[in-house]
Amino acid sequence: MAEYTLTYSAGVEGWPSFYSFIPEYMVGMNQYLYSFNGGNLYRHNTNQTRNNFYGTQYNSKLISVFNDVPLENKIFKTLNLESDDPWEADLISDIQTTGYIEAAWFSKKEASWFAFVRNEGAPVSTPEFALRSLNGIGRCTTISTGVVSTISFDLTTNIGSIISVGDTVYSFIPPAPADPPVNSTPIIRGIVTNINVDLKNSINTLVIDTTGNVAPSGAPYIMFIKNQVAESHGVLGHYCQFELTLDKTSKSELFAVESEIMKSFP
Repeated sequence: MAEYTLTYSAGVEGWPSFYSFIPEYMVGMNQYLYSFNGGNLYRHNTNQTRNNFYGTQYNSKLISVFNDVPLENKIFKTLNLESDDPWEADLISDIQTTGYIEAAWFSKKEASWFAFVRNEGAPVSTPEFALRSLNGIGRCTTISTGVVSTISFDLTTNIGSIISVGDTVYSFIPPAPADPPVNSTPIIRGIVTNINVDLKNSINTLVIDTTGNVAPSGAPYIMFIKNQVAESHGVLGHYCQFELTLDKTSKSELFAVESEIMKSFP
């Protein structure tokens, strides 16, 4: 468990900040803060380098939560930072844990930094398979296995226009009609590299790159999840906790954090 130094503010009558440095002893004197570490004496707040304690550089972090109308399920689509700089963001809710935004994805609009919330890539966590970003295709007929695998479907199976190169393919074996239902978790298989549909010439296939995964075998049911960076679905939940991180060593002001939120209708 990480250790922190807490600071108390008499003005707010609370503990507003956590610091990464762990002093052996500290004292306030002559309007300065002094601390000892490793037998050395340090005076704080005496130069322009921020978050550097005892020769180690740290990041700035801020954790808060969007919790309006907590009984309604919502989709948190964007972040808007009224800030000098864009911050990296990680977002979780009571349903999803994979929302994030890299600092470079923010665009400056009307003096604020704006970006869409993405979801982390494959493999997704089990609870997220039930969300709207998972799409089914159908059972395949044959599979050529290898680093590059071709998944073939019969000509009556509509691969559809939603799937595209860069999406992630999953598969599972559904039970036979006479068998009891099973709780089978889809297994990640690879990334779509090509889609070949030419029904007149009896071609109806997906080509996937299985690097780092195991190619499917047999005749499983094939599903896919859209590229989570290219397709922004936001974070679904009753609330959304966000953690902002900034690695800047100079002064930076963050005034407010906003999110575009819409009610979810299942």
